Amino acid sequence: MIQLQLEGGPQRALKVLCLGCHSDDIEIGCGGAVMRLAEQYPNCEFHWVVFNAIGAREAEARQAAGLFAGPRLRGPLLHKFRDGFMPYVGEEVKAIFEELKSISPDLVFTHYGKDAHQDHRLISELTWNTFRNHLILEYEIPKYDGDMGRPNVYIPLTAEMSQKKARGIFQSFVSQHSKQWFDETTFLSLMRLRGMECNADSGYAEAFYSRKLVL
Repeated sequence: MIQLQLEGGPQRALKVLCLGCHSDDIEIGCGGAVMRLAEQYPNCEFHWVVFNAIGAREAEARQAAGLFAGPRLRGPLLHKFRDGFMPYVGEEVKAIFEELKSISPDLVFTHYGKDAHQDHRLISELTWNTFRNHLILEYEIPKYDGDMGRPNVYIPLTAEMSQKKARGIFQSFVSQHSKQWFDETTFLSLMRLRGMECNADSGYAEAFYSRKLVL
């Protein structure tokens, strides 16, 4: 399968905006892509925005953002919107997006538009309303709802990156350990499945949804 590269080559000062509803969403959805981009583009920067980081999850969000993005991290910007209620305070969430316009990112990672979680859908919708002339990749989050779809963009990862991602998520977000699905095998299994679908050399990949691409 032909692999496409971002324009400008590895020396490009790539601006990446990472949006997540909850403290662990970015890491679960595109943590591997962040690590790979950081490796491929030494001059890149990651603008990290989390809309629900309250209590212990605030410290976890800061720790994980630093772990995944390293010295290229800008932020993180952490907000305290109530979990499950974001559509009902949409005006306040929209105001945050208006402030993010000034970043003018080259690439935006956001939630899948058909995600079963109402907060995730709102963030995806506002992403597209705000960044209308940008490359946007929608990531997936495994959950009880069983809403996994058929993605159309794949980012292959090395086995080492995949292991580092799964381990980093589990070690960073201790508050989530009580959830039956929250363990390293869940994250590795999804990356292994997507790696199979795109025939990745390592067997691992992350998958995304793109509504439009310009080649």
